[in-house]
Amino acid sequence: MAIWKKLWRPSSQWWMFGMPMGAIAAAVFGVLVWGGFNWSLEITNTEQFCVSCHEMSQTVYDEYKESVHYKNASGVRASCPDCHVPRPWIHKVVRKIRASNELWHKLLGTIDTPEKFEKHRLAMAERVWADMRSTDSRECRNCHAYETMDLEEQHKRAKRKHDPKRVEEKGETCIDCHQGVAHEMPEEDI
Repeated sequence: MAIWKKLWRPSSQWWMFGMPMGAIAAAVFGVLVWGGFNWSLEITNTEQFCVSCHEMSQTVYDEYKESVHYKNASGVRASCPDCHVPRPWIHKVVRKIRASNELWHKLLGTIDTPEKFEKHRLAMAERVWADMRSTDSRECRNCHAYETMDLEEQHKRAKRKHDPKRVEEKGETCIDCHQGVAHEMPEEDI
């Protein structure tokens, strides 16, 4: 406490740029903490980080590599965070906080074998689908937008399903029709 008081007490030798040294030290500390926090957010928001645990690399990552989001004629690739982590900063932070539950289950070994993963696949998928419904498939819309869809070039069924009037009338969102687009559908009876 005495050091804190000393840092904030006015003194000609403890002032720099017209500010008390304590304020400068606090500002530098704040910048370092904020920078470290944002750096951590970005490091944990990469596909490399997502598949660094074997639970992902041995299951859903292999499925994803066979999907249209990984390989397609246009060469455009959506990675794990593109679909599973919101882009807006506050929503990203909330998602990262919720991910702490996933870390807890990693430590517990809840899905550390393919068999355990399959046992929990339906519950995990339903959580993701519910999240996507609650945000009107916000992460899908980062790349896909009705305004830019050429409905005339789509197959009949897709053209009918993507009709903006129909979508609004039914209250549907992307995930209602596109479950399993990047990962295998869970078996209902597990």
